[in-house]
Amino acid sequence: MDTKLINILKKDGVAIIPTDTIYGIVGSALNPQVVEKIYSLRKRMPNKPFIILISSLDDLEKFDIELTQKQKEFLEKNWPNPVSVVLPIQSEKFKYLHRATNSLAFRMPKKKKLLDLLKQTGPLVAPSANWEGQKPSETIEEAKKYFGDRIDFYVDGGIIKSQPSTLLQLNVDGSKKILRKGTFKIE
Repeated sequence: MDTKLINILKKDGVAIIPTDTIYGIVGSALNPQVVEKIYSLRKRMPNKPFIILISSLDDLEKFDIELTQKQKEFLEKNWPNPVSVVLPIQSEKFKYLHRATNSLAFRMPKKKKLLDLLKQTGPLVAPSANWEGQKPSETIEEAKKYFGDRIDFYVDGGIIKSQPSTLLQLNVDGSKKILRKGTFKIE
């Protein structure tokens, strides 16, 4: 893994990298200034939370999330995979992330290189690399047209044409509601 990329992300920088699904614009989920910078760069609606990439179930504790047994069983069975899971969060400390929705979406990617990066940087917000409502970037060149030199680091992963992750709400009782169909099929 590129040590320059790791250092940039640890020092509150923003990068565009291939995620496990599409190109994402990533930065520390634990730094409110970085999160706000990404909202601004993406021209994103301020009331729409980002998906957060994590490297393990233990990372959820960093967001004061306590899983029920049924939630934990579902996640252990289905992660890592391109499935993002919306979980309830009550902590006011993370209002900059949950945007008054009192929920956050998390994904543990299957891609080993990305998991290794997350183990070193900590959780990263990872919305798609495009402006709100525009087509997601399929190449670094397309990403650079959106963001130019306002990004600290670009990682070229070639052409990436993929669906976004499946997004589902996972309730405390273990019930699920699919919010967006994606690459991963839920049983």
